[in-house]
Amino acid sequence: MKTDRAFAEAAVRGVVVSLVGTIICFTASAASAEEPLKLADSQLEPVNWTELASWRTDDHLAAFAAYRTSCQALRKIPRTDDHGPIQGALWNVCRKATDLRPKDSDTARTFFEQNFQPVRIARLGEGEGFLTGYFEPIVQGSRFPNPEFHIPLYRRPPDLVAAGQRPGSDAFPNKGARIGRRNENNQLVPYHDRGAIEAGLLDGQKLEICCPYTSIGRVLIEANLIPSEEMSMQRIREWMAAHPDEAAKVRAANRSYVFFRISGLTNEGEPVGAQGVPLTPGRSIAVDRLHEYGTPFFIEANLPIESAKSASPFRRLMIAQDTGSAIVGPARADLYWGAGDDAGRIAGRIRHPGRFVMLLPRELDMIAAGKNMPLPVPKPNIPEIEVKKRNDKGKVGTAKSDEDSRPGTGLSRQAAPARWRYRL
Repeated sequence: MKTDRAFAEAAVRGVVVSLVGTIICFTASAASAEEPLKLADSQLEPVNWTELASWRTDDHLAAFAAYRTSCQALRKIPRTDDHGPIQGALWNVCRKATDLRPKDSDTARTFFEQNFQPVRIARLGEGEGFLTGYFEPIVQGSRFPNPEFHIPLYRRPPDLVAAGQRPGSDAFPNKGARIGRRNENNQLVPYHDRGAIEAGLLDGQKLEICCPYTSIGRVLIEANLIPSEEMSMQRIREWMAAHPDEAAKVRAANRSYVFFRISGLTNEGEPVGAQGVPLTPGRSIAVDRLHEYGTPFFIEANLPIESAKSASPFRRLMIAQDTGSAIVGPARADLYWGAGDDAGRIAGRIRHPGRFVMLLPRELDMIAAGKNMPLPVPKPNIPEIEVKKRNDKGKVGTAKSDEDSRPGTGLSRQAAPARWRYRL
């Protein structure tokens, strides 16, 4: 199973509270424990540290702090063979990290270089992966209904009979589960799947949201309301504000109901990712569940950080600490940018290609794994099928379909060979 987390924080009458959301769905299984580097539809290429652009100039001390946070969760997992060699190898590296207190970036960089080997990873036959961003928006809320806050929030009912309900539709039948209300014009909807919603009630308590993902951006594109090339979180928010009546109908396209629970995240704390540790702005990423939490990734890309038209070099060591229903593939990541409008503007602009270098513990045998590494399917030689057939004059010719006989077509239809690849 796969878990998305969404987080929100709001100031209500001077009191700050948070929401933590969870989305659950089924996904493909991770790599086999017996063959740790056989990741589905993936190609791995060991590289040298010197091949990584700006590797030596990154802030490895910040990356090490995020990595140690992952190690705190990883080392709580009982060490068994059932978890597979990658997790076991990460556990061993974490044991070393626990005893290390690097005072500068060079010391932290040396730790990564001595304990990991860089391996470029991509989907089979491709050179780059894909990056998006997520963050914590801040919205207003109230524990009690009033003219401004009149859309209710509900606690997850014990029997979970929520079929057919839509945000903004008639009241949910389980009224006893009501715990708060939200503003009809807030920005919760665009971020349901991103591990990134902050909204609020009162008294420093938290709520958890459980829902699958329906892309509001996709709904707007398919309805020709926003061109695909202009799509971003900021564009969605602008459209919603400019079209309040139509916005209610778009929100109703969400196929699930959102439930909440009170939780205890402080205003100063960061939201907790799927690994169960606080996320680090600029260092945490959400990845496909085929990867192990706590795995470091060096990301190389040019991203619109300063503005929508900028292409800032982004070369940074990130730690896999979260996941999401839309994060699918060996080279696919959601970059966590933190809380607030500035983080939201950056996150909303990112839909860009990037190169992924996975840091694997050195104790894993890359040579042995490479012997079974799948390669891209080569271009096949397609034979021409000849079907002997007597024509009216008694000659042997090539059978043609009506489609083949049209002017400008080839001599005969060709057979498409059966193409296949390993499903790992």
